This record gives sequence, C-alpha cells and structure tokens, in this order.
Amino acid sequence: MFAIFERNNQVNSGKIFMGSTEETRDTLIDRKSPYSGEVVSRMPLCNAEDTKRALEIAKRATKDTASSPLHQRVSWLEDVADKLRTYREDIALTIVDEVAKPLAFARVEVDRCIETIELTAKELVALHGETIPTDIAPSGKKTIAYFTRVPVGVVACITPFNFPLNLVAHKIAPALGAGNAVVLKPTPEAPLTSYKLAKLFNSSKYAIKDALSVVYGDVEVGSTLVKSPIPRVLSFTGSVPVGNIITKEAGIKKVSLELGGNAGTYIDKSADYIYASKRCAIGAFINSGQVCISLQRIFVHQDIYNEFAEAIAIESGKLKVGSPYDEDTFMGPLIDKESLNRAKSWVESAKNEGATILTGAEVIDGSFAPTVMADVRDDMKIVCEEVFAPIVSLVKVSSYEEAIEKMNDSPYGLQFSIFTNDLKLTQRFIDDAQCGGVVINDIPTLRFDVQPYGGSKLSGIGREGPKWALEEFTEIKSIVIC
Repeated sequence: MFAIFERNNQVNSGKIFMGSTEETRDTLIDRKSPYSGEVVSRMPLCNAEDTKRALEIAKRATKDTASSPLHQRVSWLEDVADKLRTYREDIALTIVDEVAKPLAFARVEVDRCIETIELTAKELVALHGETIPTDIAPSGKKTIAYFTRVPVGVVACITPFNFPLNLVAHKIAPALGAGNAVVLKPTPEAPLTSYKLAKLFNSSKYAIKDALSVVYGDVEVGSTLVKSPIPRVLSFTGSVPVGNIITKEAGIKKVSLELGGNAGTYIDKSADYIYASKRCAIGAFINSGQVCISLQRIFVHQDIYNEFAEAIAIESGKLKVGSPYDEDTFMGPLIDKESLNRAKSWVESAKNEGATILTGAEVIDGSFAPTVMADVRDDMKIVCEEVFAPIVSLVKVSSYEEAIEKMNDSPYGLQFSIFTNDLKLTQRFIDDAQCGGVVINDIPTLRFDVQPYGGSKLSGIGREGPKWALEEFTEIKSIVIC
C-alpha cells in the first residue's frame, strides 16, 4: 500500500507530519542499528519553529476533532488496528532494526499495540458522564444536572525508545479517540517505527484532517512543546531528571508522567522458589533490562537464599543472547555503547563494594549478558538507583518485615511483587507495598495493557491504560438546566 513500507526503501525515509501533510527536512540524522552499526533509518531534524507550526496546526484542527462523531473515531482506531495486522512483520522488523529488540518480542509489541488501539476503541463507548441530584442538600433545588467529558484540545506526547510502538499507541490512540489533536515527539532512536504508525493513522479513510502531527528532535523540540501554552495536556514517558524539568517548565496544564522504577520482589520461604527463579530470570532480563518495571531487586528469605540463588543463575544462563533477528534470541544489545559501558560500571562498583557475580557480566556478540549479583546489601548503588540494564541483585533477608521495609526504602514506587503461598502475607503485602502496582506470585515486570499503569513517588503522576488515559485527555464539563 505504501512505498515507505518496502524495506529496501526505508533508510531514505526521513519525513515528518505537519498535520496530515508529509514534509521533508534538509538535515537528516542517521539512526544506526545498536546491533550491526549499519544505518537503518534517518530522522529529519526539526527545530523550535517546526514545533510551533505543528502546534498551531493542531490548535486549528481541534474544531474538527472535537465535533467529529464518535463512530468516526471508533472506526478510525479499528482501521489502524486492522492495517497494523497487515504490516505486522514489516513493523516488527523495523523495531528490530532501530532498537535491536529481539524479533519474537518485536512481534509481541506489534500485537500489543493492536490490542491497545482496539481496547481504546471499546473504552470510548463508556466515556460519558452522569446525572447529579442537585436537590440532595437543603440549599439545593431540583434541576436537570449532569456532567460530561469533553476533549481538552491539543495533547503533546513525548515517547521513549524501549517500546517505540506500543507506548506511542498508549498516548495517541486515547488522545485522538477522545477528540483531541496531537503533536507527537517520538524517541530519536526509532524515528521510522513511529513514522509508520503515524502513516497508518493519517492515511486512514476515517482520519480527521491535521489531527496528528509528528516532529523529531531532542531538547529544542521537547522544550518548545513543554513550554507552549497550546497543549492542555502533556504526556511524557522517560527519565526522572527530564520529568523534573517538565514539571518546572510546563506551566498551568495537565502533566502526565510515567518515569523510572526500581522494581523489587520478595521470595518468601513458603514460595515455590524454582518457579520464582524461572519467572525472575524473565522479569530481570527481558528487553535487556530496559523496562521501567524490569526486576532489579530480589529480596530472598535466608532459609531458601542459597537454593534460589543457584536456581536463578541456572535459569539466567539458559537465555539466548545474540542476533535480534534470530527467532530464538531472548536478549539483544543495549540501546547504545554508553548504556553498555554504564552496565559494566554498575557491576564493577558492586564488586568493589563486596557483591559477587553469580553469572553474566560479560559481553556476548555485543550484548551485556544476563547478570545476577549476589551478596548485595541494600545500601549499594546497584540497588538504590535504576540500572536500566540486564542486571539483577539478590539481597538476603531474615523476614517479610525486613524485605518490605527495604523494598519501600526507595524514591521509586512503580510496581512490586511477592512470591508466597501464605494468604495472610499476600494480604499484608497488598497493603504494605508503596507503589502503583502490586503483583502476587509473578514478576513486577508483568503488565497488561488494559489495566491502570503508573507509579507513586518519583515513578510518576497519572495513569496509562486506555480507560485512564481517556480520562487524562478529557475534561469534565458540568451542566445545570433550571
């Protein structure tokens, strides 16, 4: 359907969307594969003026987006989901090209993106208000009163590299579905992936003219989006330092932040530690540990510590590291050399502080192998900060009470989990865990796109997931008819 979707042409595909219109720019930035080092796509470099123009186009488009019928927006989302099925393999391979996500997991990301868009379409049916009894208080009187949800107008979205397709869909599908116009600044690491998704939206026969713009860049573009008074909602997924800047510069507008994490789990002495070790190996090393809810800290009861440590080392060693294009590869390279060097420094620092390497800590085919660190104390840097690398640390504890205290002793609070067969302990953990999401008998890396997702403390503000994103991207309008 689209020439741009022919893989032999995609390197020279640097384009932006100024509303529904595709444009090129003189300056193109090469995107090189983290695996092969070859140029796999090119990003057109935008500036502040490009960003302001995109925002103005979006502002003008809001008259049409707000007045568009719901059936059109639902059909729009369903049409994009159908087209994603058609181009599933091409887009999965594009993800592999740009961020070196293993092919099997890139396909899963495309499938999840389809689900996210379809779930949004279903949730739009339930996006409504309710009536209010204004005569419930003596000071009131009987009226026809109700509230409804209306689009905010313009939504600015800034997305990361680790899920360059699905995390874009988590923002733009609810924003457009709710009747807004969107300006998207996708990650510079995957310009073609986001371009292809935007192409599907803008080429749909149900598309609303100029509802979606895509601009590429870094600080200049991001800062212009954040400071502009045009967006009424700013939705950002990324690091805590950038999130901190956004909160200071955004002004009076809704800000939704999905930031970092330091996910932990507790392995109770009553747990099936063999099962736990298999799941923890997945949770720690999927996507090379480049997940906000990647399992980073494992607190293990002292009675089963040695057995669990041996088991997770074995399970981690079974994971295939290699070419992301191979069907059975579990883990490919980190996003760039800087991240690889940082992972090495994390391990070296922990070793110098007394930790022991159980497995990994070597570079295989350009990838940092799954690394399990034992004898880790909770005051070590490797468990105090977000590593965003394939490194997991084991901390021995004498009780649940010690484990939950250490788990909560973090500036982050995204998702935590527990492995236990003690029902009362499960109930306590649900109440005690200071985080946005709790998982019982599985890894904290578990996320379903239909659920509310977000954290407490430095892990963010607001919630993602179609139902909750639709609330973020709408406002309540109260009506009284006397």
